[in-house]
Amino acid sequence: MSESLHTLAAMPTERQPGCPFDPPKELREAREHGPISRFPFPDGHEGWLVTGYDLLRVVLGDQRFSSRKELLRHHWAMDLAGIDIPPAPPGEFLLTDEPLHSRYRKPLVGKFTVRRMRQLTERVEQVTAECLDAMEKAGPGVDLVTAFAKPIPAVIICELLGVPYEDRGSFQDNIDKFMSGETPDEELFAAYTAVQTYLAELVVAKRANPTDDVLSDLTDSDLSDEELKGMSVILLAAGLDTTTNMLALGTFALLQNPAQLAALRNDPALTESAVEELLRYLGIVKTGIRTALEDVELGGQTIKAGTTVVLSTNTANRDPERFTDPHLLDLRRQDGTHLAFGHGVHQCLGQQLARVEMRVAFAALLNRFPTLRLAVPADEVALRPETADIYGVKSLPVTWDA
Repeated sequence: MSESLHTLAAMPTERQPGCPFDPPKELREAREHGPISRFPFPDGHEGWLVTGYDLLRVVLGDQRFSSRKELLRHHWAMDLAGIDIPPAPPGEFLLTDEPLHSRYRKPLVGKFTVRRMRQLTERVEQVTAECLDAMEKAGPGVDLVTAFAKPIPAVIICELLGVPYEDRGSFQDNIDKFMSGETPDEELFAAYTAVQTYLAELVVAKRANPTDDVLSDLTDSDLSDEELKGMSVILLAAGLDTTTNMLALGTFALLQNPAQLAALRNDPALTESAVEELLRYLGIVKTGIRTALEDVELGGQTIKAGTTVVLSTNTANRDPERFTDPHLLDLRRQDGTHLAFGHGVHQCLGQQLARVEMRVAFAALLNRFPTLRLAVPADEVALRPETADIYGVKSLPVTWDA
């Protein structure tokens, strides 16, 4: 492998035909040149791209690299050059640093513990069984996204946060619009505004009449209504979209790897390692971004204060220096810890909930429908664009023997 300093001219906009699960070719080639590359943004800003596992983990764990929105000068489009980016709205903790980040995150930590999430297993099993019952009743030929992958995390996260059942349909439609990467700007803004308005009203309702849910619990804290609204936006959007795409894209990957699928179906004890391997292999959270607060030495390079650093998570999770045969889906893999949930203070708060949902859902799906298969050729499965924050499939037509 050459260690010469590489320059990535532009972020790739699509994946290689026939390789829906692999990172774009340009990112894989950048990693082959070394774990860090130069990355000139369209507006002329000289940034960096990190593709190596070890370096990416260093950046995520180093608070000299900031997540603050107002510092993350998004240089992706020329028309943003010179425009001041405002700080993150109150409560949106993913785009803040310490100590503000801890103010928002600390009250939530006890709500998403391993023990508490495992206690939810029975409810996840009930919701999953209901989805599978409906699929079986409808008969062969469904879109697995709408019939299975969306409703399971939607019901669970909405129940956790106290979103009334009758509101979930319109709420999820709006979440889909601002997470898809394909919604026109005007429609996207309207969807985001609708979600913000709904959650603001929900916070007020929970203060007046608390129920048994996380949002009601948080109204007992010193957090303001604006902060609770912002926190709810992050929790609901992430809780809905990430697991939905892991369930759908994960099923697609298993169907394209029949030996691995058979191994999982025949050995339920594989479920835990299978979920971890799918998280590593698929890398649905493709990139992150940080800003250097001071000059930092990284991978033999000096990252100047104020410089933007792009983190290619899905490439790091395929790093051959960390994983044996990294481009191989191996459900028995035991050779490393992936970065699908991040690392450091911003490590995903809901990772244990996602794990419970995936372990239950994959096992139940394969058990209920042993002849499950794609209903269309693999190259006709509609994929989300690379512009989407979360990678996945738009729909996944499947069928089975009645």
